[in-house]
Amino acid sequence: MAASPAAAAALLALLALAAAGGVAADGSDHRYKAGEPVPLYANKVGPFHNPSETYRYFDLPFCSPEKVKEKSEALGEVLNGDRLVDAPYKLDFRVDLESKSVCSKKLTTEDVAKFRNAVAKDYYFQMYYDDLPLWGFIGKVEKGGKADPSEWKYYLYRHIIFDILYNNDRVIEINVHTDQSALVDLTEDKETNVEFLYSVKWKETPTPFEKRMEKYSSSSNLPHHLEVHWFSIINSCVTVLLLTGFLATILMRVLKNDFVKYAHDEEAADDQEESGWKYIHGDVFRFPKNKSLFSAALGTGTQLFALTTFIFLLALVGVFYPYNRGALFTALVVIYALTSGIAGYIATSFYCQLEGTNWVRNLLLTGCLFCGPLFLTFCFLNTVAIAYSATAALPFGTICVIVLIWTLVTFPLLVLGGIAGKNSKSEFQAPCRTTKYPREIPPLPWYRKTIPQMAMAGFLPFSAIYIELYYIFASVWGHRIYTIYSILFIVFIILLIVTAFITVALTYFQLAAEDHEWWWRSFLCGGSTGFFVYGYCLYYYYARSDMSGFMQTSFFFGYMACICYAFFLMLGMVGFRAALFFVRHIYKSIKCE
Repeated sequence: MAASPAAAAALLALLALAAAGGVAADGSDHRYKAGEPVPLYANKVGPFHNPSETYRYFDLPFCSPEKVKEKSEALGEVLNGDRLVDAPYKLDFRVDLESKSVCSKKLTTEDVAKFRNAVAKDYYFQMYYDDLPLWGFIGKVEKGGKADPSEWKYYLYRHIIFDILYNNDRVIEINVHTDQSALVDLTEDKETNVEFLYSVKWKETPTPFEKRMEKYSSSSNLPHHLEVHWFSIINSCVTVLLLTGFLATILMRVLKNDFVKYAHDEEAADDQEESGWKYIHGDVFRFPKNKSLFSAALGTGTQLFALTTFIFLLALVGVFYPYNRGALFTALVVIYALTSGIAGYIATSFYCQLEGTNWVRNLLLTGCLFCGPLFLTFCFLNTVAIAYSATAALPFGTICVIVLIWTLVTFPLLVLGGIAGKNSKSEFQAPCRTTKYPREIPPLPWYRKTIPQMAMAGFLPFSAIYIELYYIFASVWGHRIYTIYSILFIVFIILLIVTAFITVALTYFQLAAEDHEWWWRSFLCGGSTGFFVYGYCLYYYYARSDMSGFMQTSFFFGYMACICYAFFLMLGMVGFRAALFFVRHIYKSIKCE
């Protein structure tokens, strides 16, 4: 791959930067003296069950300074919906405070209605103190055993208590809770005078600074969680081994019989009618229809596979520790841009192997095949976020940065990869000559058609990953933390093996039925797991989550459609490569006239 050395060098540099950034971001390694101010940033508020629907902290009428000072943020933080501003509380190092007033404020009827609406939707707030995250609810609903919402009582917490642990001159842990006796009744629309208070309590702890993030990752490493993860892996491995062994035995036995039979046929009379997969040796390497689209899908799938592999590498070396704000988004944007040369090279070189002539159009198609649908989805969802005034709406400057990255990095690397692919001048390796006219495919039963075959092909890989999918969804679309990347990597390897094997098996049965149009079929069968994952999205949304509202629903189904489409392209590439290797191997083993 001529385009990959530059990408590999850039990715190594990224790894080093990310590893270095990982140390710096983890609390910035700040040391403080007694009485010295420690930075506290208010981040966002939003309904607890709708993780994508978040708003700026001061969108609610809390005590706010005359001029809100915003913290400068990295690209990944902005993409993550973080909007950090200076919080109204002063938490100086090792200075205890008791019921200190933040401000006295007269809440108008509009303010009361805003707070009541927020409390009714289970709004939480998130802040960062010395880069440690903390959360709390802004109020509570007292139902009093009554079913009618109009009879419920709504209360706002006005007194927040911060419990902070320190070790020598460093902050180790922070927890926040509320004074349940200091409440403001929001049930009626009437003006209310409120004094907001806060208390700070400092305690010493022996926990070293290096281990202060373990508290956040330990929740996903609890013994019963780990047992479920390992059970899912063992279950997947056993299923995979049994089915792989079963299919391998059948295929080997059948192929061995085929080879013996075809060898015997060659020794017997030459005019004997051929049957089975050898019968179509003159058509099996006939190039597919829509070769430009096929090559583009193959190139994009290879790029997404490279992207996934590099993300796993970064995860396994510990870059994505909990609450490393925006690290994953930054890595996705940068690595996607750097790996575009791989897509250009693979797509154009394969297109030229298939004797395609318009390689420029093929290159443009490769560039738009995944970015196009993603961009259209983003435009729609960003418009929705702007209409809701949510923090998920990207500022104009951030959109310009992403467009610049695409224009100055992604597209030039794609073109360079394409030129290298065109100049590679490698020929398609086919062990059999292709006849001038294609054979007619015999009538096939319904279960040998494309859609039933895709359903068969997608179910098995999906069954190997569906337990792990729940934990990933609960992390991405909820408030759980996912840190067991080693287990996820094993599941990913299992997924690739099963996808490759099931596609090879179905390709063999297709060829044995004298159907030689296996190119697109193998790609579609390999990628069909993406449709199953999207089906799981529907199940998760309605049965396992409490998400609601137009914005959250559109974000969930919109971005999951893009992720499942990426899955489809990546696994389709894996399925086709496995099938191509298998088809070449079996036709190489027999003498084709």
